[in-house]
Amino acid sequence: MENHLKTDRNPTEKPYKTRIKGMGRYGIFIAFILVCVVLSVVTPKFLTVSNLLIVVTQVSINALLAFGVTFVILTGGIDLSIGSTVAVTSVVAAMFAHPDSYPVIVPILTGLAAGLLLGAFNGLVITKSKVPPFIVTLGTMTIGRGLALILSKGRPISNLSDSFNFIGGGQLAGIPTPIIILIVFFIICSVVLKKTVLGRYMYAVGGNEPAAKASGIQLNKVKMVVYTLCGGLAALAGILLTSRITTGQPNAGVGFELDAIAAAIIGGTSTTGGTGTMTGTLIGALLIGVISNGLDLMNVTSYYQQVVMGIIIIGAVVLDSLNQNKS
Repeated sequence: MENHLKTDRNPTEKPYKTRIKGMGRYGIFIAFILVCVVLSVVTPKFLTVSNLLIVVTQVSINALLAFGVTFVILTGGIDLSIGSTVAVTSVVAAMFAHPDSYPVIVPILTGLAAGLLLGAFNGLVITKSKVPPFIVTLGTMTIGRGLALILSKGRPISNLSDSFNFIGGGQLAGIPTPIIILIVFFIICSVVLKKTVLGRYMYAVGGNEPAAKASGIQLNKVKMVVYTLCGGLAALAGILLTSRITTGQPNAGVGFELDAIAAAIIGGTSTTGGTGTMTGTLIGALLIGVISNGLDLMNVTSYYQQVVMGIIIIGAVVLDSLNQNKS
């Protein structure tokens, strides 16, 4: 069935051969290296081991969110609700993470379940109602934020167990646990995209949905799985954040969806679907983190940082659009 699939972008070709659009195949890597070189010259503190560990630790949450968003954007969709999913997960996990109450696996599983359910809800509404993903996930964003406030009664949930706090604040062999979690899930998501039928279907649906449907791919099932995965990765990011700040926050995750989408787009995921890689998304997230860290080290206020990031996002989208017009 897959061999007869005809699309504008061949969905059966190996994803590592997929061209990273917008900045060229290696443009995002070159940009990342150049930024690191410039920052190391401008501020000597940047290239210290301790600072680099801080950068990657901080990037881990946005990267996990960006991995999920990459799955969604590859199919031609969007998910604006992941920030609210982080908040719901934060509250739900914290409710079960008090000392001497439940084993640490309980808050992890309940938090993941909350995120997966919200993601599945997005997928169900999108596939059954045919309402654009932008509208559906915009509504879910509001619903999720309200649920987080209801469950927590509008107050942070504190007094979490040491074993739970270790998830986001511990170290293994001197490496912060968020970095280890980031590496593990980067590998998992990359394998899903490169080596599985589901990954090829994602490229097919985003590359040419009518052709994918004609070839026998069940579009609704693919989209359901994709949005559920996105919700699950958002839940993992929420658990990681809650553990790091040792508090379940109903207001957590505000604006996180924008940073995650920015990381995916800057990393070369096409806004029209069908093109992108997890490696590009990871570099996009690291680039955002490195720039933010460098500006902090140079004592640039957050106001100017937002302007800089906005310019970078617009530039990435414009380059993607120009590349699409040429292809």
